Amino acid sequence: MKRVTALLTVLSVCVCLIGGCAANTAQPNEPVNPDVSQTVETEPVELIVFAAASMTETMEQISQNYKEVAPNVTLVYNFDSSGTLKTQIEEGADCDIFISAANKQMDQLDITADKEVNKDGLDYVDESTRIKLLENKVALAVPEGNPKNIKSYDDLVAGLKDGSILLAMGNEDVPVGQYTQKIFAYYDLDEEELNKDGVLTYGSNVKEVTTQVSEGAVDCGIIYSTDAFSADLTVVDTATKEMCGQVIYPAAVLKNSKHPEEAGEFMKYLTSDESKEIFESVGFTCIFE
Repeated sequence: MKRVTALLTVLSVCVCLIGGCAANTAQPNEPVNPDVSQTVETEPVELIVFAAASMTETMEQISQNYKEVAPNVTLVYNFDSSGTLKTQIEEGADCDIFISAANKQMDQLDITADKEVNKDGLDYVDESTRIKLLENKVALAVPEGNPKNIKSYDDLVAGLKDGSILLAMGNEDVPVGQYTQKIFAYYDLDEEELNKDGVLTYGSNVKEVTTQVSEGAVDCGIIYSTDAFSADLTVVDTATKEMCGQVIYPAAVLKNSKHPEEAGEFMKYLTSDESKEIFESVGFTCIFE
């Protein structure tokens, strides 16, 4: 009897063991090794983007949309004149992506650029990521009502010469100011003499110039078409390529980026159809090359 009881005990243990194994066996519709992405959350990333002040409205809209694409990425913007942003990068500011309102400021940080521009041999730009992102237009904008009845750059030139027009323009280290200087050269105007005559005021970036026009503090201002659109200003004329060249906005990931992979993905998004629609809605021309 004792032998029978012992045998039954052994059999019971075996049945339990077999049942336990069966219970732990994966069912036909259950994955044995679930994908890691299903169990591990994506780490949050803070991406720092230095962008020309003229991109403020468009980039803020893109930031809202990008949250749906990459919810783990927080875009932190620094908007200012391209010259100021370039200096900040040189001084060691954290930056993942730089978008300039002119090639000059990007070239000054790109070791592969013309040595006449990159005189100090600075090597901040990952040239493999650099693209021509956008094109803008240099616009002559007037305040509400256009009190001086300015209709063209020719009218501006005549008014500057006879002292009847007060013009707002960007400083010499600001791209929009540099484009304005080219327009002066095209019309054979002497900026120093105009300044002495008191017909010029300056802004440290294009937004400051735009504000002067919006507030009616000046008779007109030379800004970008996109800024005039965003500020609801009237554009009476736009400069031709012969007058000041093309207004190209280059973009690139920087070599010291702390998140190069995420920066590269955001660069791709900037060339997407969704971003193109936003850029073109304010007057940018998308190049994406």
